[in-house]
Amino acid sequence: MVNKFVIFLTLLHIVLSYKPVILLHGILTGFESMELIKERIEKNHPGTIVYNIDRFGGWSSLDSMWYQVNRINENIINITMEHPSGVHLLGYSQGALLARTLLQANPNHSVNNFISLSGPQAGQYGTQFLHLYFPGLALETAFELFYSRIGQHTSIGNYWNDPYHQPLYFSYSQYLPYVNNEIESTRSNDFKNALTKLKLLVLIGGPDDDVITPWQSSQFGFYNSNGTVVEFVERDIYKEDKIGLKTLNKDNRLKLVTVPGVNHFGWHINISVIDKYIVPYLD
Repeated sequence: MVNKFVIFLTLLHIVLSYKPVILLHGILTGFESMELIKERIEKNHPGTIVYNIDRFGGWSSLDSMWYQVNRINENIINITMEHPSGVHLLGYSQGALLARTLLQANPNHSVNNFISLSGPQAGQYGTQFLHLYFPGLALETAFELFYSRIGQHTSIGNYWNDPYHQPLYFSYSQYLPYVNNEIESTRSNDFKNALTKLKLLVLIGGPDDDVITPWQSSQFGFYNSNGTVVEFVERDIYKEDKIGLKTLNKDNRLKLVTVPGVNHFGWHINISVIDKYIVPYLD
């Protein structure tokens, strides 16, 4: 009888030790697309509370990034207030960038681990991605739309990072150069401190993504002005520790997970990926 009671208490402790998880879906989809991740978390970690955010589904996901961040922030604040001991956060594709910005916008957040699943953290510049949503737009001239007042009202325009037109990127982009602290602002310190507060930052991506371009953007790598991909540790964002990546890495709180053979639209519906590369970071 005593042994059964001890086993019961042990199992109860394990169940109660799992922190709640918040999920954010990708572009032009909805919360339904994240249901498999939710199911696998609940199966592998029984008793886990999973919040699958039902905001900005479908075409509304093309609204500007700051608009989405400000609206979703209401949900995040309410959830974290219910769980002061901490939560985990996972975003997929555009949702990964939104999730990261939500952290930065809340330097007093209670998120422990943040998982970015194939998100354009360093920006996006690629035909495959572009033609999914703007089939008639050429890669070389996309900057003419995105680096304009109209273009900055779209989420994609907010993180479009044309390596061949950087002056326009810095002049017109109202979002990515700020959250990456490439342009200093009154919120720069908060943006950095919020990330360095994490217990763990997990960046998941892979060479067969075929949408996030370059795929290294999912791990903060990006093109230089010659169109050559530069790994994140060689970029100023890391070397100058603009948002805390270097600090996290030195403290062993930054984990890069590179998985070959996974297409962009498979990350969130691949049971093997979820069980092997996501669930273990949600303890």
